[in-house]
Amino acid sequence: MLTHGRVAVVTGATRGAGRGIALALGAAGWRVYLSGRTAGPADEQAVTDAGGEGIAVPTDHSDDASVAALFERVESECGALNLLVNNAAAISNALTDPAPFWEKPLALADVLDVGLRSAYVASWYAAPLLLRAERALIAFTSSPGSVCYMHGPAYGAQKAGIDKMAADMAVDLAGTGVYAVSIWMGILLTERMRAALQANPDALAAFAEHAETPQFTGRLIDALYRDPDLATLSGHTLIAAEQAARYGITDEGGRTPPSHRDALGAPREPSTVVIR
Repeated sequence: MLTHGRVAVVTGATRGAGRGIALALGAAGWRVYLSGRTAGPADEQAVTDAGGEGIAVPTDHSDDASVAALFERVESECGALNLLVNNAAAISNALTDPAPFWEKPLALADVLDVGLRSAYVASWYAAPLLLRAERALIAFTSSPGSVCYMHGPAYGAQKAGIDKMAADMAVDLAGTGVYAVSIWMGILLTERMRAALQANPDALAAFAEHAETPQFTGRLIDALYRDPDLATLSGHTLIAAEQAARYGITDEGGRTPPSHRDALGAPREPSTVVIR
């Protein structure tokens, strides 16, 4: 039984997509546990200032014991959980290097640990708490890299794995009131990208026309959670821009981010065959 309203855990919530998602959930009134190695008072204060309640929990998502402690705290303080956003990922600075994979650092493979395995581990620990809520959702952040060549094979394998993980978890969760979806985010206008383009306002404006803020994804996740037809979406990979348009969600300044389906490909539809 929940002892605090709507409760969410956002992994990798100290920067980029995770931070924006946490802020948007805060603005929608959620209690948000922000996990990440550097999670601290400034992160929780930002969510609280947005209108929710932020709780920063320093967590190393490469360490199962650290992840277990995160969910033990959620259980102790809240009793149950409504939402898990699996976003944590180890992203190398060499990710966008156009070189072939063998000429890039081996560390790019770390995304298969913190990014793929870590999402499974977080979901494993979260599942008993999600099942205690009357309604719950596991949302995975992903990208078209799961179907097109994007940043090399390690990144692509992680995204493809995330999409399949959401599909298969939905099979196990069927009939429980807990749902699972994978969300393809678009080109992200993160704080780091804003800073890089700050000296060139025209370039920033041009980039923003085709990009999404991380908060856009957070607003979409909040809408998904509240969708009475969420069961029909469970197990599927959703393109954020397309689903947001169905809900009437716009981005910063009223912008409507475009779908990149035609340019990058469509999500794979999982087979309905179940072999146990």
